[in-house]
Amino acid sequence: MTVSPQASPALIADTTMHDIVPVGGGDPWRVFIHVPSGPAPEAGWPVLYMTDGNAVIATAVDAMRAQAFYPLGTNVGWGVIVAIGYPVESAYDPLRRSWDLGPPPGKTYPPFYEGTSEVRTGGAGDFLAFIEDELKPWVAGRTRIDGKRQALYGHSFGGLFALYALFTRPLSFRTFIAASPAIYWEDRAIDRFLETFEAAVPDGLTADVILSAGEYETGKLAPFQIGADDEQKRLEQKKLTRTDEFARAMAERLDALPGIRASFELHAGENHMSILPVTVNRAVQAAFEVRQGNIAAAERLPR
Repeated sequence: MTVSPQASPALIADTTMHDIVPVGGGDPWRVFIHVPSGPAPEAGWPVLYMTDGNAVIATAVDAMRAQAFYPLGTNVGWGVIVAIGYPVESAYDPLRRSWDLGPPPGKTYPPFYEGTSEVRTGGAGDFLAFIEDELKPWVAGRTRIDGKRQALYGHSFGGLFALYALFTRPLSFRTFIAASPAIYWEDRAIDRFLETFEAAVPDGLTADVILSAGEYETGKLAPFQIGADDEQKRLEQKKLTRTDEFARAMAERLDALPGIRASFELHAGENHMSILPVTVNRAVQAAFEVRQGNIAAAERLPR
């Protein structure tokens, strides 16, 4: 076996990274953007926006690339992926994501680690405003976008944020994917936004909402958790989070509203973290679904 003496970085195809400081100042977000190499469709590219960008960008791009080459077999086409993360080397920035993804008014909690800052929630309104008022125009300035086909994906706190976006700016996206949403958070603070939304659903709203949970986010423990030292603690936590129960009920409640098609999916064999790549792929399928009559055109796009 012969191995090249010099290693090369493994890059994500057709993807660039940008640290963007909001107009009002503050810490930058690290934005990963994938734009397909072929020409944009006449209507523009559909776009999938994602929270926790550091953790999801590579999975999302590869899930699309693997399927979009064969739309007749996958019903997945090409699109732009915009994943919003932070300028860190790790998959997450727990402190900043707590603020960005937590619905207002939020609360203050002890530090994650000794000697670090307190944890604050409640910044979801500011984060959503950045996406809508600054990031979307920036993306539209880089390539042709189909404004009618924009999707938002979030997992856990990100799933809670996706619901907050639906309830406060329902026309901002066409598709909302809330994976393992933390609906229980802060005594279900999300409910006051839901109730306001229910009382005044916008005329002409058309939205698809996909909520999900893993098999081991139910009252059932994963096999590797059974008999573990923290088994009882996990069982008690499940009584609080009730992820599958709350997400399923939310889907049923939303599906009864005019203009919304909501569904709940339970993913076998998955826990709260292992569900991440499964639902990233699900978001790719939902965001880049090939519309009837467009498959032949999708297959002609050069790659």
